[in-house]
Amino acid sequence: MLMTARAMTPKARCEHHLDAMPCDFSTFLWLWNDTERRSTPSVHLMMSGWLDSMVAARKQGLVLLAFRGAGKSTLVGIFCAWLLLCDPERRILVLSAEHHLASKMTRHVRRVIERHPLTQGLRGGLGGHKTAESWAYDQLTVRRRYAGRDPSLIARGLTANVTGIRADMMIYDDVEVPNSCDTAVKRQDLRTRLSETAYILTPHGMQLYIGTPHCYDTIYKPLVSGTPCYLQGFERLDVPLLDAQGRSAWRERFDEKAIARLRQQTGPRRFAAQMLLCPQSPEESRLDVRGIVPYDAELTYGEALSQPVLTLGDKRLVSASCWWDPAWGGAQKNCGSVIAVLYTDEDGGLWLHGLRWLGEEKEQRTQDHEDDASRQCGEALDFLAEHYLSSVHIEVNGLGKFLPSLLRRVSQERGVMLSVIEHHSTKPKHVRILEAFDAVLAAKALHVHARVIASPFMDELRHWQAVGYKGRDDALDAVSGCLSSEPIRFNRHSFTPSKAQPRRWQGRDAVEANCAFDVMA
Repeated sequence: MLMTARAMTPKARCEHHLDAMPCDFSTFLWLWNDTERRSTPSVHLMMSGWLDSMVAARKQGLVLLAFRGAGKSTLVGIFCAWLLLCDPERRILVLSAEHHLASKMTRHVRRVIERHPLTQGLRGGLGGHKTAESWAYDQLTVRRRYAGRDPSLIARGLTANVTGIRADMMIYDDVEVPNSCDTAVKRQDLRTRLSETAYILTPHGMQLYIGTPHCYDTIYKPLVSGTPCYLQGFERLDVPLLDAQGRSAWRERFDEKAIARLRQQTGPRRFAAQMLLCPQSPEESRLDVRGIVPYDAELTYGEALSQPVLTLGDKRLVSASCWWDPAWGGAQKNCGSVIAVLYTDEDGGLWLHGLRWLGEEKEQRTQDHEDDASRQCGEALDFLAEHYLSSVHIEVNGLGKFLPSLLRRVSQERGVMLSVIEHHSTKPKHVRILEAFDAVLAAKALHVHARVIASPFMDELRHWQAVGYKGRDDALDAVSGCLSSEPIRFNRHSFTPSKAQPRRWQGRDAVEANCAFDVMA
């Protein structure tokens, strides 16, 4: 006698529905794209064929890694709709780094079920009635025979409480993102949270990880030379953008020009991790000094049609970023206080024109009664005036907390209008430096003045490395701040510069208004 579906064990019920599938996933995907009047790229057919073979083989642990922009989350959303078509009693839990990312998957599955020609019978919950609860933005319940406590598909962020949920299928959609893996503590916390989800999965359930590696110590790291990895024993499919012969996996979207442009914009290190699925070891991370473009032109200030104009050679400058990384003690403590300025021209070119170490010549100054912090503020104001700036970013981590208010006071005493922007850095210094320099050096987009090249900046650039570096990197930190901060666009209103006031290029001059009047009720 044949067992009824209700009397079957979970494993037997799963095998029963797999044997009675209406079509394979590749066909289901092709029908969906045909309904939407879209073609099915070959890279999606390869991934869908792999998923078909894994489901047919009853594999319980899967890892699908694909380059950014490959449409892997879109593909897996269609895969979820197909799984519910094969077994409407199935319960799927989608976990992402954040709740809104997981909800995107649920909304996509909902649209597929509503529009795919094979899933029209799934619309609605128990008894075919679609309610707000059964068809919400972060959960849905398809038409199924038995009422269950859990929805057919539910989306949650990784930090949410999912203790009471049970699932036959778990989708881990981009659980590793920069915010969850940029430090060792966060990477360990990510692994701990993922391990807790093992109690949610039913004994014969399936797990599917999809994503791209964002760090060298990634959860997706494969088993190499017997070294243990987090997802050991999982079946995996890696789909890099370029194969061993350098051919694109999706030529219609990523042709040679698009790949070259992407490589230039992101830099070799990030391109290797996100597009080739090969994150670089921190020990191998260095900065390529060959990307530096030297120049020796000087700033020229003028006015045209009552508008201020700042040029560098034949280039007109349109914005600037000034960054001050403060420190006390100077060279004696192997930690310098450095201020840097970076200009941007009309074509987007970057020009590192000024770099100065503050407070290291205090023995040559006559104002011995002046404290070190006030002296550095004075030197910083001199630097700003020389470079026609009236705005500066200050890193306020640690010793720099009180510096913005002191700089504002000193500037007021000099009669100088100054915009001070406070910045608190949360990323490790080596990460900030790598992210700032990697792409611009690879693109040879950073022009450096001869004075800066003759300074200790170039030695820092040559010898710096991400791990184990004990030398000075103060100039690199200041310049990386300029590269990473939002540039201040030069304003176009006219003004009359004075000796006490540096020529204002950022922000607006203060305007006094007559407010000695009464407001009638």
